Amino acid sequence: MPQQHRAVKLTKAERGELETFVAHGTRSARAITHARILLLADEGRKDRELTQILGVSRGTVHNVRNKYKNKASAHILDLLHDAPRSGRPIQLDRRVEAQVAMIACSAPPKGCGRWTLYMIADKLVKLAVTDSSSHESVRRLLKKTS
Repeated sequence: MPQQHRAVKLTKAERGELETFVAHGTRSARAITHARILLLADEGRKDRELTQILGVSRGTVHNVRNKYKNKASAHILDLLHDAPRSGRPIQLDRRVEAQVAMIACSAPPKGCGRWTLYMIADKLVKLAVTDSSSHESVRRLLKKTS
């Protein structure tokens, strides 16, 4: 099956901006790689060459070419950055952090000499502060507050 090529035809101004962007490499490595993809694609390089030269996947090259193709009137440097990624939502916020500190500073339960990370995590669930909590999360919160 022949590979479809999405032509990248940069104007002189766009090419100049991308070259300046790459030359002043204080940006994210991902954005610089995207700029290099556009510059090399403008020279007529094929996707396979780009993946070997830049060490990226064919999907990355494909996505950058598509962004350029669908750019409408967006500025060339706006195409280099990815949309923010959602990531995992924060489960333990400042409210939980305050509860952990309060529990850790309070007197331990009868029969115990001190609070353990596991006991604090269990107490957070019993008090319905969080649905679930691990001892490692408690450790990170305590380390952050100390």
